[in-house]
Formats: sequence, C-alpha cells, structure tokens
Amino acid sequence: MTHEVRIKGWCPGAWRPMATGDGLLVRVRPRLGRLSRAQVLALCDAAETFGSGLIELTSRANLQLRGVSEAGWPKLMAFLVEHRLVAAEPHDERHPPLLLAPEWQAGDATQQAAHRLQARLAEMPPLPAKMGFALDAGDAPVLSEASADFRLERAASGGLLVRADGRARGTPVASVDAAVALLVHLTHWFVDSGGRDAGRMARHAVALPDWAPATVRPAAPGARLTLGQHPRGRVFGLPFGRVPARVLRDAIAPAGVTAVRVTPWRRLLVEGAEKGDTPPADDLPDDERDTRLRMDACPGAPHCAQASVATLALADRLSGLIEGTVHVSGCAKGCARQQPATLCLTGRAGRYDLILGGRADDTPAATGLGESDLLAYLETLDASRL
Repeated sequence: MTHEVRIKGWCPGAWRPMATGDGLLVRVRPRLGRLSRAQVLALCDAAETFGSGLIELTSRANLQLRGVSEAGWPKLMAFLVEHRLVAAEPHDERHPPLLLAPEWQAGDATQQAAHRLQARLAEMPPLPAKMGFALDAGDAPVLSEASADFRLERAASGGLLVRADGRARGTPVASVDAAVALLVHLTHWFVDSGGRDAGRMARHAVALPDWAPATVRPAAPGARLTLGQHPRGRVFGLPFGRVPARVLRDAIAPAGVTAVRVTPWRRLLVEGAEKGDTPPADDLPDDERDTRLRMDACPGAPHCAQASVATLALADRLSGLIEGTVHVSGCAKGCARQQPATLCLTGRAGRYDLILGGRADDTPAATGLGESDLLAYLETLDASRL
C-alpha cells in the first residue's frame, strides 16, 4: 500500500490519510450517513487498537480516527475494509461525498437520490477535492449551513429543486431522476466553465447556464435534530465534536440499538435507544442546555502540527462564561468553524489573539494574550458584546 500523508490543503480520507501532530488522521464516510451497530462497535475497536481511542465527528458528517501510526495504518485499513467502513478500492474514495439530511426515510426522495447519484458518480469529471453534494429533500431543508456545492432541496411549493451553493434560488425539477441528471450535468458545467480555479461552487462567479435557471426559492429552513428522545431513538451531542470510543460503545450497548446516524452538527442519532437505557455521559450529553455544544474548538496542540496553542482545555474552561458562540482555534485556518463567532480565540506563536464577532483569520481586538491575560481581558468587556 502507498499513501500520501504530508500534503495539506485537501480533505483526508482513509486511503489518503493526513499527518497531524499526533499521528495520521484517518477519515471514514458512513454510507448514507448511517452505520449499523456492528459497524460502530468495529469503529470503536479500531479507534482503541490503532489510534488514540477518540472518535471525531466532522462538519461534513464524517467520522475520523486520530493518532494512527504509519506502521499500523495498513492493518487499520484491512480492518476497516473487512467491516465495510471504507471502500475496498482507493479510487472509490475520490468521488465527491454525499451529505444526507439525517432524518431520511427508506424510499423517500433523499434516499432515492443518494442511491441514484452514487450509481452515477463515475460519470462526473474529476472535481476539486473539497467539493460535495447535500441531499436534503425533506419537508424543509436542514443542511443549508453545511458545506456542500450542489444541493437537492424542497421548494416552498413542495416540489424538488437543485441549487448551486452561493445562489439563493434553485432550478425546479420534476422528479428525483431529473434532479440527479441535472446534478451530474452541473458538475461538467462547473469544470468546463473554469470552476477548478475557484475550487468551490460558492466562489465560482460565472453565471449559471441557461438550462439551469435559478428561479425558485427553497422552503424555509427546518430545525436540526434536538437532543434527547427522538421517534427513532435518542440524540446525543458530542462536545467539541469528539467522543472516547469507550463512551460511544456504552451508548450503543442496549439490545434495542440497531444503528447510528451521523450529522454535521456534532450530534448522533442512536436508532433504537430509549430513555433510561444508558445514563447520559459527560462526554455524550443529551441535554440542549449543555453550553459546550455552542462552542467550536479544533484539536489544537499537540494534536495538530499547525496549532501553536492548546484549545480543548481552554474551551472547556470558558464553557458557560459566554452567552454567544465561542470558537477556539489553534491557528488562523479556523478549521472548526468557518462562520463568525461572538468570541473567537486564535493561536499565534504560542499565545492567543482575541476576535469579537469574527472568524479566526479576522483582525483581533487584542493580541498576544496568555490564558490568564485572556480571562482578565474578558472580565473587562461589556457583557452586551458577548
């Protein structure tokens, strides 16, 4: 097996892991955003046997293992392939990912589109590595803020539409088959019109083609999954997007659990779990009042080689102190959150820059703060700004 581990600026996978400060990062894309109970147990075993024992949930609803050694990576891959957690052929991983609205049902438009689009992925031209599709054809779109380049959604009238990311309106389509055909056609247009230079659909300023008129607004956005009981089971949150494998294993231990659905919101839907089966763990809360769930923090140092500061302990310490959103980033890349936050802390040369109402790469209000300096500075701010 050969693999690349030192290149940055692309999304890692399983066949193409990325080197980080604590070893290789290996990412798994759950098919249709769902893993069987047996697959989740296998993933927990893999995290503990080959990695650091932590499982992370990304903003694209992927699961990833950290701390994998280069020597252990081939055995990990054999294990993941055996349990159908990754494709057996490396080239299958190069296809753009499909992000599904997590409450899809068997036979609905979202699931149908996923199956039919998967069958046609080979017809698409090679696309930039970070491009993907959001299949969000429930009554109301729930993935509008999730990263995707082409979207299948519902219009306010109830019909289907295909929308290019960055455009407020989409193209109405008469059926799932028509939607899939248009999505495939749009990938060719994107490449032929110079989209590779932009890298993502939202940055591609070229007008849409006449055969894909953006005339219909999508339906008003729906709500993301609420923590706690759900008609299909129970929804748990992952503070800072990570959970120890042993905690996840306990959460799926009850006999009635059949599968786990992933989301782009650091939440897992455990199918078949019932209230009282397993008490919520501190690492897997099911209460919306948990303030850590409003916070974003990357792994930070020493887990990420590009981070100059630790992030997770500080984020935990700040939990509950700020009313708005909080983003703690180990560097100016801001991997954990692309949107502005009420308070953003960015690592630089081993200290923190403080940004109000912005992103990790925005102009700071204060620079070069140590942790004690930072906490003292926060006490001086007008509470209305936080």
